[in-house]
Amino acid sequence: MPAKEYPFYIKSTVVLFGLILLTYTLLNLRDILTPLAFALIIAILLNPLVNRIQKKKLPKLAAIVLAMFIALVLIMGVIYFLSTQIAQFGESLPMLIQKFNHLLVMFQNWLQSDFGVSIQKQVQLINEALNSSKAMVGHTLGTAIGILGVVFLIPVYVFLILWYKTKVLQFLYEVFAEENSEKVADVLSETKLAIQSYMVGLLIEAGIVAVMNSAALLILGVKYAILFGVIGAILNMIPYLGGIIAILLPVLMATVTKDGYTTQLLIIGAYAVIQFIDNNFLVPNIVSSKVKINALVSILIVLLGGALWGVSGMFLSIPFVAILKIIFDRIDDLKPWGKLLGDEISTAERRKRPFWKRPLKESVAEEIVKP
Repeated sequence: MPAKEYPFYIKSTVVLFGLILLTYTLLNLRDILTPLAFALIIAILLNPLVNRIQKKKLPKLAAIVLAMFIALVLIMGVIYFLSTQIAQFGESLPMLIQKFNHLLVMFQNWLQSDFGVSIQKQVQLINEALNSSKAMVGHTLGTAIGILGVVFLIPVYVFLILWYKTKVLQFLYEVFAEENSEKVADVLSETKLAIQSYMVGLLIEAGIVAVMNSAALLILGVKYAILFGVIGAILNMIPYLGGIIAILLPVLMATVTKDGYTTQLLIIGAYAVIQFIDNNFLVPNIVSSKVKINALVSILIVLLGGALWGVSGMFLSIPFVAILKIIFDRIDDLKPWGKLLGDEISTAERRKRPFWKRPLKESVAEEIVKP
């Protein structure tokens, strides 16, 4: 009996069971799958460089090693820059801690005088919070140890993926029926272009946001402006949520180092302007991914990725969903799921919008053909 003739409750049960099994697998194998996922994305990004180097008549082994060396130099440059900034921040850390403790005492006195929460009660609440976070600290230490393993595993995975890419592609073509070979080629090509477009655009966007953040904080006189500007740009790479978290760091620094609240309000205003520029100009024009994911799905998948794989899952969630959408759009039974993930607007919905909210070419063309 064809799959479409099965009752809905049977098909929905199978889908639900498959999602549960997939979630269980992703959660329990995250230490293995996380570095492999990062390595796959890096390998896709380095593949054009490897092909270009091979055209210079260099052997494949030399091309892969040279491409990975160039990427390593760039990454080490960023790490060196951040480490020098963090070292300068560490020199002022004792003074900042002293000022923070002074502000904390003022805050405790304010809670006691205005809300009647005694100092002893506040200390008790803080101790309870610290006790409940011990498990989180242990998890964080485990994550830190896992990161060290990832640092050594990712280069090995990247090299092997680039070295065996022909075998992997040949397997993907042969594992499906011959009549689907054209669809397989289309999916692989679109996946490669989508990931390259998204990741390269994301890096360019992060560089521009880092410059804008740093410039705004320097103008406002915030200490360690460049460090917080770059960290804010890195956090901004986490869709929708990272930009909110990035505001807290310079606001806290201004609270500790400056009197009053004017600087904090100006920081929030400056970051709001930067976010407006980023969301309305940089992302549409620079992060020009071939796949458009709607905002609701983006937020949900980032939160789910964080719950499954932590911060790594937040970074990997959007490329992963982009790949799923490419596959869904090319399989007839899964096309409704592709539309659900996407941000495309149907022709009927587009015509309902006022002409000033439509693209210029569209509204002009419609006026010309109107009887």
